[in-house]
Amino acid sequence: MIGKLKGLVDAIGESHAIIDVNGVGYEVQLSSRTLRKLKIGEVASLTIDTHVREDAIRLYGFTSEVERSWFRTLQTVQGVGSKVALGVLGVLSTNDLANAIALQNSAAVEQAPGVGKKLAQRIVAELKDKAPALSVAGLNVGPAVKGAAAGADDGPVAGMAAAEAISALSNLGYNPGQASAAVAAALKELGAAADTAQLIRRGLKELATR
Repeated sequence: MIGKLKGLVDAIGESHAIIDVNGVGYEVQLSSRTLRKLKIGEVASLTIDTHVREDAIRLYGFTSEVERSWFRTLQTVQGVGSKVALGVLGVLSTNDLANAIALQNSAAVEQAPGVGKKLAQRIVAELKDKAPALSVAGLNVGPAVKGAAAGADDGPVAGMAAAEAISALSNLGYNPGQASAAVAAALKELGAAADTAQLIRRGLKELATR
């Protein structure tokens, strides 16, 4: 199984790119967000998810292991296949997606092609307990949760503090979904400069109101 490819971008299509690795061209399916980052003739390094079927072998490429994990997890939701999962990741960065699920913001997920209102609601509901394990440090703040135009995946905002706060709330007996949502709300209110203690205090207040 192919887990990673590094080579020159030989061609870019509507939903795929050809990656030339030592003279062999691999067709890799990519999200629109990832495709926008590629340039023909430049080196690309992609984490790969290989799907083997009776009639075909398909390669799906991602810029990080976290993104690939989200791709796989999205497909555990009924009605979400590889095409829809790529569509979601094309509209929302992993940070945006973690926020949308933590805050149960199905409207953000609904922006993805092929995702209707009911499916978006199912995605945020079914993944609320899985999101912290996938992207515990990927919580973002501000308008990014509303859509990809405001989103950026240049790295986690207050990642370590958020992770520590979620861990602390979980140790107090709250489930990961509750802890994640509380810390997301705390980050949204306090901003990226908030430290672990501040996030825990604000998170506890948030949980007390639920």
